Amino acid sequence: MEDTGNAHTTMEFSTMPRTFDELHEWLRVHLGLVVPRTPIMLGHAAPFDYLCHAFFEIDPTRALDCVVWANRGGGKTFLAAVATALDLVFKPGIEVRILGGSLEQAKRMHHHLRAIFARPQFAELVEGRITEKRLRLLSGSSVELLAQSQTSVRGTRVQKLRCDEVELFDPEVWEAAQLTTRSKDCGGILVSGSIECLSTMHIPYGLMYRLVAEAREQKRALFKWGVIDVLGVCGDANQCRDESGQPACPLFSACQGRAKQRDAQGAPPGHVEVHDALRQQQRVSQATWDSEMLCTRPRRGDCVLPEFNRDMHVVSRLPPEQHGSGWIGGMDFGIRAPTVVLWARVDPDGRIFVVDERIASGIIVGEHARAVLEARWPVPEWIGVDPAGRSRSNQTGISDVQALLRTGLRCRARRMGVVEGLSLIRARLKPAAGEPSLYIHERCAQLIESLEKYRYPAENPETLTPVKDGSDHAVDALRYMVINLERGYQTSIVNYLH
Repeated sequence: MEDTGNAHTTMEFSTMPRTFDELHEWLRVHLGLVVPRTPIMLGHAAPFDYLCHAFFEIDPTRALDCVVWANRGGGKTFLAAVATALDLVFKPGIEVRILGGSLEQAKRMHHHLRAIFARPQFAELVEGRITEKRLRLLSGSSVELLAQSQTSVRGTRVQKLRCDEVELFDPEVWEAAQLTTRSKDCGGILVSGSIECLSTMHIPYGLMYRLVAEAREQKRALFKWGVIDVLGVCGDANQCRDESGQPACPLFSACQGRAKQRDAQGAPPGHVEVHDALRQQQRVSQATWDSEMLCTRPRRGDCVLPEFNRDMHVVSRLPPEQHGSGWIGGMDFGIRAPTVVLWARVDPDGRIFVVDERIASGIIVGEHARAVLEARWPVPEWIGVDPAGRSRSNQTGISDVQALLRTGLRCRARRMGVVEGLSLIRARLKPAAGEPSLYIHERCAQLIESLEKYRYPAENPETLTPVKDGSDHAVDALRYMVINLERGYQTSIVNYLH
C-alpha cells in the first residue's frame, strides 16, 4: 500500500477530499499510501471501497453500518486506523471509539493511529499528549479505546464505533455495543451514528458468520477481500502457466492470472509480496488457507460432522416416492431446551431424506405428538428417541416415551454411545464407496445449521464430547433416527403402556 515515490500535487493537507479520486490522491500525498482500488477475486471488494464508505457521509439512507471480512494480514486494522484519522481531521468534534476482540487488538489499531499522528502535519493538530488509550485533536475530535466489557461499552454515545476482530467478541458485549452510537453535526457535516465490524471468519455460525449473513440481506454493507486482492506486483519471475499450459503457480486457482492483468493496466498493487503469500500457503492446511486467507468459507476443523456439505447433502426437491418407501421420525426431548422432531422418508435402497423439522421450547410431549399426527406428512412407522426418555417425570408421573405411546405413536430407543451414533451419520454422509445415503431438504434450516455448527471444544482437542451449545439438539434427533434404522432391530418399548 505504501508509495515510496516522490509526490508532486496541489492537494493541500487541509483540503477535504470530495471525490473518490481526491481521497485516493490525498492518501498518496499525505500518508504515502496507494490503496488497491480493484479486487482480483470475483465477488470481492477492494480495500479502497471500505475507506470510501467509511469517510464519505453522502447518503443517510444507505446501509451505514458495515462489515469488513478480510484475510489475516490483509490490512483491515491499519485501514480502520486510516479511516479514523480521516474522520478526526475532517470532521471536527467527532467521537470515535475502538473496541477490539481483546484490549491488545484495540491497541494495535491505536498504535497505527499514533504513527499517523506522529507525522508533522498531523502532529500539529493534536491537543496535549497522546496516551495509551486516547487521542484528542484541537478541533474537539477524539478517539478512545474501549475494553471488551459491558461496563466499558454501556453509557458510550459516539458517532462511530469500530470493532476489530469481532469473531472474538463476547456476545453480550456485542449486544450492548449496538446501542452506543448517535448522529451529530461535526463542522457542518452530518455524521450518522454507525458501527463498523472488521474480522477474519473461521468459526461456522459464529458472530462474524451472522454479521456477513445480515450484510448479504442488505442490513449492513459488506466489504470482503482476501490475500489475492492485496497482492503486490506479480513480476515476470512468477509464471501463471507452464509450457504445456497447466497452472504453474499455486495461487492460480484463486488468482486466474488477474494479478498480472491488474499490473499491466497500471492499477495500484497491494502490500503482500507474492513470495510471502506462496510461503504462507505452504505452511497451512487447505481449510485454513480458504477461510483465513482467501475468505471463501469458515474453517471447519473443530466440526463434529465435517463430512456434511450443503452442495451435496441439501436438496430442494425430493425424488418421486417409490413403492416400498417408508416414513420414520427422530425426536430429542426438551422442556426448557427445545424439543426437536424430524420427519424422514426412507426409500427401498435405504436412503434417508429428512423432509421437515419442528423445533419448539416450553411445550409438553403430548402437544408434539399431536403435531406429528396432524402433520401434512404420513405418520411415521416409528420415532427414534433418546433412551433416557424412558425415565418417569416427577411432574407428570409418566415418561416422555409413555406420553408418545399413549397417542398411538411407536417409539424405538436403541442404546448406543454418542461417538458410535455419530459414526453412523458420517458413514451415510460420506461412505467409503458409493453415493451418500442421507439428504436434508432445504426447509430444515435449523438441522442444516446444526450439522454445520456442531463442534468439539477448540480449547480441548483431545475430547470426543461435542459442545452443548444448542446445536446438539437437532443433531441428536437425527442420531436417534439413524441408529434405530438398523435391519433386524426389534423394539421392546411397547410394554411401557402397561
